[in-house]
Amino acid sequence: MAPILRSDWWRALFLLLIAIVVRAPSLSGEFLWDDEYLARDSPFIKSPLLALEVFRHHLFPDSFSGHYRPLQNLSFMADYFFWNNNTFGFHLTNLLLHAGSAVMLYFLVKRLLQAARDAAWLRDKSNFISDLAFFTALLWAVHPVHSAAVDYISGRADSLAFLFASSAWYLVFRARELKLGAARNLLFLSAALLGLLALCSRETAGLWLVIFLFHTLFFDPKISRRGKTWSVAICVALFALYLGLRQLPPARSGPGPSEGWGAPVRAVLMLRSLGDYGRLMIFPANLHMERTVVDGDNYRSHTTWENSVATEYLSIAGLIFAFLLIAGCCWRGNGRSLRIFGASWFMIGYLPTSNIVELNATSAEHWLYLPSAGLLIFLAGCVLDLPARYRTSLAALACLAAGGLSIRSALRSSDWVTPEVFYERTIAAGGDSMRVSGNLAELYTRRGQLVKAESLLRKVLAGTPDFPVARNNLARVYFEEGKTKEAEALFADSAKHSVEASKTYPRTWIAVLNFAHLLHATQRDDEALSALERARTDYPEVWEIVSLEAELLRQKKKSAAAFDLVSDFARDHWWHYGAALALGRLYAEAGDADRAVEALRTASWLDLHEVDALNLIAQMRLRQNRLVEAYRAQKRAVARQPDAPLQYALLSDILEKMGQKAEAKDAIAQVARLEAIGRPSRALPN
Repeated sequence: MAPILRSDWWRALFLLLIAIVVRAPSLSGEFLWDDEYLARDSPFIKSPLLALEVFRHHLFPDSFSGHYRPLQNLSFMADYFFWNNNTFGFHLTNLLLHAGSAVMLYFLVKRLLQAARDAAWLRDKSNFISDLAFFTALLWAVHPVHSAAVDYISGRADSLAFLFASSAWYLVFRARELKLGAARNLLFLSAALLGLLALCSRETAGLWLVIFLFHTLFFDPKISRRGKTWSVAICVALFALYLGLRQLPPARSGPGPSEGWGAPVRAVLMLRSLGDYGRLMIFPANLHMERTVVDGDNYRSHTTWENSVATEYLSIAGLIFAFLLIAGCCWRGNGRSLRIFGASWFMIGYLPTSNIVELNATSAEHWLYLPSAGLLIFLAGCVLDLPARYRTSLAALACLAAGGLSIRSALRSSDWVTPEVFYERTIAAGGDSMRVSGNLAELYTRRGQLVKAESLLRKVLAGTPDFPVARNNLARVYFEEGKTKEAEALFADSAKHSVEASKTYPRTWIAVLNFAHLLHATQRDDEALSALERARTDYPEVWEIVSLEAELLRQKKKSAAAFDLVSDFARDHWWHYGAALALGRLYAEAGDADRAVEALRTASWLDLHEVDALNLIAQMRLRQNRLVEAYRAQKRAVARQPDAPLQYALLSDILEKMGQKAEAKDAIAQVARLEAIGRPSRALPN
């Protein structure tokens, strides 16, 4: 069995299976946190017609964030196409991307190990090299520190970039083994394309280019000077092309306020984050989102300092970790060059997120996705210089470590099952940030647990009085509790400062929207319209504001003004399903059936799983007695929602008028069957 078990494809299959199995608990997970904006509600993922449009927009449609990740949106588009909003499919894609990355890491590390030594040394060590590469990829695949990049749907940018970049590098290795010819050129071209896809998946893919060039220039003696020159030129051209693509979306100012940390503080934070990452790689017990290695409250009293002593020790752990890396690089032996390269890989991946520059966090587990591979390569270089008699024991130890890490990964994956479980476990693990607590409070509010929500929100605002999400949610709680005056005062204040707050926090326009809803609920529509008009000037890209303003105008019998708002937005945002649907409704109300159908047909192609536009077309054509068109539209609606009883009910009405009694009877029977098995009904649009 030994030759079979050592075959590359058997090991690749095992890595695929183990990477998926250990994280299987996440497959039942729901949308949570940014998933709601990116993987559920984003207008750019609803139709393949928008495949090129995603390159003209940032990842977050209405945020200050400058993330440019069109490949992430394209992956969500594929998930939505095949799975609709079934989160199982989204999570399955995440697991497959991670598993594929583990397989490519195995093949890549094997090549790197072979490139590290000369042919004479490698002659009788092919099995050892293969084993070392396999265990490197195995430990990386099952390590629980990657949970936020794998179990979290919106975290897939890391695995997308890893898969494309590692595949590109492997193709370069394969191309260099071939003689000049079409096959060689095709492999190089494919590698360049994969490199560009990696850059369009996540910004940190640029670090892959640096790591690749570092290895090409200093660690692969087989490459000629001409080959190295070409490698540099192509990488520069790829990055320039990527920068050109980044100019397609409109510029964003980005976050405004800064902590203003000086160099000494940053140096301490760099050591702390290094210590934190080293601890997580060796003993990943305390895993959670919203990690931090700094807290200003720690130094207010002796008691708070005692509570932060673990954070202070992270600096010492960082120094020890750095010393071990340096010592490993100085250790002479067969694996020295590999250790130097592995340590360099880790540091190249670590430095941009080490607090050397200010980011949106001081520490994050998913930032280890790329650097951790370099650290494991460093360890592989250490194993190369250990006596051969220890290899069996090391293999057994690696198996035990893989087993323990797999169990921890499975437990960590279960944290992502529901939003409530995720937020509560994050808080219990020490991630009690204002965002986590605010999101949990919002969840309590939705469920009507107002007392729990209010208590949690007051706690958040006691530490961060200007946090707009918590202020907005507290105002909503007041409104639900019947405290209208308190709610209005808080909503009004949040709305007043929403533009200023948007420099630091995303989606602050919700405060204005909720304030307008409150004014409308208290029959003060003129004030609501004034607030929405001001907000539309500040947030011209937010459809929710335009939509509410248009609806209030329509209710006040100002259909022309409502039509102008919606038509202008739909013209400037042709890709927006909601705007096209609203435009079709307004045309229908105005009695212009043909233009209404045209707008609704456009809407139907902008979201391949929604049926409201098709239902409206069917109803309009049915009233016009254009039965064939009504039938075609409703058949498409049934195909999109084959489990919805009301879709068959409308189809039955159309068939009845067409004189097709038997088919109409079959449609009614299908309604009865679906209702009998408890399929939910859905009201048809008006």
